[in-house]
Amino acid sequence: MRLFSLSNPLLSSKYPLLASLRRSPLHVFRRNPSPMDGAEASLRTALTEKQTAVDAKADTVRDLKARGVAGAELDSAVEELKALKLEATEIGQRLQSAISSNGGGGDGAVSREAFRQAAVNTLERRLFYIPSFKIYRGVAGLYDYGPPGCAVKSNVLAFWRQHFVLEENMLEVDCPCVTPEVVLKASGHVDKFTDLMVKDEKTGTCYRADHLLKDFCKEKLEKDLSLTAEKAAELKHVLAILDDLSSEQLGAKLKEYGINAPDTKNPLSDPYPFNLMFQTSIGPSGLSPGYMRPETAQGIFVNFKDLYYYNGNKLPFAAAQIGQAFRNEISPRQGLLRVREFTLAEIEHFVDPDDKSHPKFKEVADLEFLMFPREEQMTGKPAKKICLGEAVSKGTVNNQTLGYFIGRVYLFLTQLGIDKERLRFRQHLPNEMAHYAADCWDAEIECSYGWIECVGIADRSAYDLRAHTEKSGVPLVAHEKFSEPREVEKLIIAPVKKELGLAFKGSQKMVVEALEAMSETEAMEMKGALESNGEVEFNVCTLGKAVKITKNMVSISKEKKKEHQRVFTPSVIEPSFGIGRIIYCLFEHSFYMRPSKGGDEQLNVFSFPPLVAPIKCTVFPLVQNQQYEEVAKSISKGLTAAGISHKIDITGTSIGKRYARTDELGVPLAITVDSTTSVTIRERDSKDQIRVSIDEVASVVKEVTDGQSTWADVQWRYPAHSTTASGESSHQNEI
Repeated sequence: MRLFSLSNPLLSSKYPLLASLRRSPLHVFRRNPSPMDGAEASLRTALTEKQTAVDAKADTVRDLKARGVAGAELDSAVEELKALKLEATEIGQRLQSAISSNGGGGDGAVSREAFRQAAVNTLERRLFYIPSFKIYRGVAGLYDYGPPGCAVKSNVLAFWRQHFVLEENMLEVDCPCVTPEVVLKASGHVDKFTDLMVKDEKTGTCYRADHLLKDFCKEKLEKDLSLTAEKAAELKHVLAILDDLSSEQLGAKLKEYGINAPDTKNPLSDPYPFNLMFQTSIGPSGLSPGYMRPETAQGIFVNFKDLYYYNGNKLPFAAAQIGQAFRNEISPRQGLLRVREFTLAEIEHFVDPDDKSHPKFKEVADLEFLMFPREEQMTGKPAKKICLGEAVSKGTVNNQTLGYFIGRVYLFLTQLGIDKERLRFRQHLPNEMAHYAADCWDAEIECSYGWIECVGIADRSAYDLRAHTEKSGVPLVAHEKFSEPREVEKLIIAPVKKELGLAFKGSQKMVVEALEAMSETEAMEMKGALESNGEVEFNVCTLGKAVKITKNMVSISKEKKKEHQRVFTPSVIEPSFGIGRIIYCLFEHSFYMRPSKGGDEQLNVFSFPPLVAPIKCTVFPLVQNQQYEEVAKSISKGLTAAGISHKIDITGTSIGKRYARTDELGVPLAITVDSTTSVTIRERDSKDQIRVSIDEVASVVKEVTDGQSTWADVQWRYPAHSTTASGESSHQNEI
């Protein structure tokens, strides 16, 4: 529960200035931008038409001057030209405003860039995080967390364990970061874990090809007011299909738009795949290749057999892992959002593929939040609030277990402090889905960089366990014992690997995987076509094309047999959390500025919920006084005994400056020692204070920071600290 949320109507009415400031840096971000806003399109058309009229009238004026025409006729034409230019300028201003409201920039309040710079400057100055190896000019994509950043990260991970691992009785594991090549070969990472890269043909500098195209399209849309509505729609379409472009299509677009190296303007090479994994060798001989893991999931998959046994051979169950992952990003940018070493928290929930119901789904079924199903995306509609139970019952979300984890992820993020109005769950489009996946949703959080994928929740079917079974020869399967033998009809798909190898060579494995992943309906249709025609066209998603399958390449049949047990490969529901991305979005969602008491400067504040705040409270003697300092030290001991992280400051700095310093760290409560019998406790966002006896301080702070009570609750129980006629606390002295 977010204890100090300024969305609370009581708090907003009591502190209207505070509420408006809390919103002001954030409201400029459009909630659900559509591919092409109707107002923007009509304004672009109007501006194009008006500019054509301006050009025509300018030609008329030039012609009149060339012919020596003077007097009223020329004056009238000049006045008409001026009027047309003014009209064009006005339309251009309205268009710029429409672009800004559609996510292109600021609207006169606080622009995305200015807001981001203010937040990042504060984060780096207060040592939440800083570039790694700073004294050696740093390395792109590597960052160090400082003391408050480490504390926030630790609190986020502690809550993740509580919310998922403890709540769901998950089996937590901790696997090595160095992974043998054979494991990542089986999972497909060695062959497919790539991004498309281009090089500056003269300097050799590398760039990620899709990022160059994305930046070009966004800049044109945001800054080029002369774009026609048709050209703007084309660029927005390119942005929508960017992830689905092949290397050839991407290269063609770069050439079509004349995109060169951003730093030197030199020509670029054609795009080519670059594997993102850091390669290494295990042992001194160099004969055992390995990689730094790009994800933590594979360690769980390869341990499935032992984990299944540990769980009493029962399904469903989930395994979880928190750990470092490594990706050799081509051109890291956007701070903590795209880095080369980062923390992942991943869950693999193993479930019977024939029964994906969840006994606790009813606990989240009534949740309603922003969802972005693929139908809305493909028709240009915005995300909308949908009841989770309705989404599952209608089949928008594939099954209850997937829906349950979507609901739990929503609760996790909003309780951390993510603004629920800037959180949406976007369903993967068909061209984004792996051929084996049943359904996949991303939890996306809106920040100054736009909508950022922070959690992926996927139904990966049985692909991973099957892949490792095939490569290792160890069956990673589950068993369901029958009380009596059953006669079952089994579908047998037997690819003839020799024939497929001759026909498809290096692509054989992908064709085999696609054949084995066929549903019963697809398999029987293929069987009928092969028997009647001897060949059939078969689409292989991983190849991106259809191939010809002949009768001698695969055997498809059904067999009846009696079985005492059912042996099957479990499906996997996988929520995967990018912890650094979540933390960065939390930083932005928590950051705001408010004026100082004199109104001559802006003070930075992080409104972290106590749950994740790096320090729960501070202890300040009002003035340098031996008695007050002894009381402060006594309170500090009580807070330590209660397990409350805190900071004691006995410097002679003014109390207002000390408050401002801790507000920048997001400390929710400040204890000011101004007597030897009682103290004041100040709440960060409202700046309200209550008076509490020294004996009760630790218990009051603990119940608020642990979430047992809200600040409003304790305000009812304890007297407000006396204030002056101006409304300011008598010793608050806010700067």
